[in-house]
Amino acid sequence: MNKYKSIIFDCDGVILNSNKIKTETFRNILRGFQENAIEEFINYHQNNGGISRYIKLDYFLTNILPKYSKFPEDKENILLSLIANYSNECKECLYKSEVADNLEKLKTITNDIPWIIVSGGDQKELRDVFEYKNLSKFFNGGIFGSPENKFDIIKRERSSGLIKYPALFLGDSKLDHKVAKSLNIDFLFVSNWTDFRGYASYCRDNSVETINSVSELIDIFKKF
Repeated sequence: MNKYKSIIFDCDGVILNSNKIKTETFRNILRGFQENAIEEFINYHQNNGGISRYIKLDYFLTNILPKYSKFPEDKENILLSLIANYSNECKECLYKSEVADNLEKLKTITNDIPWIIVSGGDQKELRDVFEYKNLSKFFNGGIFGSPENKFDIIKRERSSGLIKYPALFLGDSKLDHKVAKSLNIDFLFVSNWTDFRGYASYCRDNSVETINSVSELIDIFKKF
C-alpha cells in the first residue's frame, strides 16, 4: 500500500452514502412522465454509475422516453429544466448525507499522499457540499466532477503532475473500474453503499478486489 503516490476516490457510494439519494431525486424530478419510462431509466441509472446527470437525462429524453410517448419537441428546454430541478433538490439532500467513517484517521496514516475526488457528480455542487461538510481539507489533490468525464479528468490531472503513479482508485461502479484499468491504475471496489446490483458477479468475473468501506484501508495500511 505504501507504494502509492496518489489515491483517487469516487464520491457517491464511497465518501458519501448518496446513491439512494440520487436515485430518489431522479424519481422525483421525472414525476409526470410515464411510469414505465421512469422505471427503465432508474434501471439504466443504477447500472451506469459514475456517468454524469447531463448524459443520463439526455439519454432518458432521447432513448427511453420515445419508446413510451411522442418524442419531446422541446427537448433542449426540458433537459435544462430537469438538470436544474435535479441540482436544486439533490444538493439539499447531499448536505445531510452520511459520510464514510474514519477519514481523518486514514488521512493521518496515508501521510502526504494526495487524495483526489473524481466523481460523476457536478463539480461545483461537489465542492459546495464538501466545504459545507468540512471534508475539503482531506482532499488536498482536488475535487473534480462533471460535466467533464472521469477518464478525461484523470488523464488531464496526470498530465499536469497532480496525479502521480502508482495510483489507487476506490470506486463503486463498473465505470470506475473500467476507467482505472484503461489508465493503468490499481482499483478497489467499495461495496457497502453501491447501487450496482450486479457488482459481486462483475468483481468475481473481472478479478476485482472488494472492500466494504473506505475505513477498511486503515487496517490494510497498518500491515505495511
